Amino acid sequence: MALKTYKPTTPGQRFRVSVKDDLLDKKKSEKRLTKGTSYNAGRDSAGRISVRRKGGQVKRKYRQIDFKRDKKNVPGTVTSIEYDPNRSANIALITYKDGDKRYIIAPKGLKKGGTVEAGENVSLSIGNAMPMSQIPLGMTVHNVELQKGKGGQMARSAGAGAVIVAKEGDYVTLKLPSGEMRMVYAQCIATIGEVGNEDHMNETLGKAGRARYLGKRPKVRGVSMNPIDHPHGGGEGHTAGGRHPVSPTGVPTKGYKTRKKKKPSDKFIVKRRK
Repeated sequence: MALKTYKPTTPGQRFRVSVKDDLLDKKKSEKRLTKGTSYNAGRDSAGRISVRRKGGQVKRKYRQIDFKRDKKNVPGTVTSIEYDPNRSANIALITYKDGDKRYIIAPKGLKKGGTVEAGENVSLSIGNAMPMSQIPLGMTVHNVELQKGKGGQMARSAGAGAVIVAKEGDYVTLKLPSGEMRMVYAQCIATIGEVGNEDHMNETLGKAGRARYLGKRPKVRGVSMNPIDHPHGGGEGHTAGGRHPVSPTGVPTKGYKTRKKKKPSDKFIVKRRK
């Protein structure tokens, strides 16, 4: 996909950059695979703000995505490539031979009319899903499972893809988009190819109003607040108060380790992203 710029007829159009969506089907989403969602705007069950800088957003409906790819050995035809407001990647509507319809994340190169299949002994074509034990070294995959049967959890955003770099025993080693290398059980399912809509990262909203459509409210710096509102507040001029950056509740915000020790997966990480 290519990027689209606009004539500066308004201040918001001057810097706007979007992805051309000529290849997307201008149709309503499949009704059976679509459901309404609720949006709490960062409020908890008591109605108080628990996550800052979230506000009203445009209405959107959730598309139920088949992350598990458990429709085994039944060929499916790509009926349409559609926009999904809930993720950066586009989605593909698959119609299987038995009449069942499902949404999957649309990989790069998958086109309307193409065929996809999931199972043990399927071809190494883009969009096909199979256990990673059957995928050759050096191939790029996405929608990777971490636990067998749970459904894809890694490499699902636009342009993402993990590379299979090694196989040893019951595990394969993946190089993730972040640079991290980790081992994953070889019987976990992955989909061939990388996720499409890779130009999504180059989009520019152009104006604050479009960020508000997404539920993003303005960000106010702590140093510009009063002492009662933020640990960085107060003082003559802007000063951080002689301490490391923290949140309004005093929690460190840069370099603070948040990894939980309950179920450590360190033994599966070969090389960290940092």
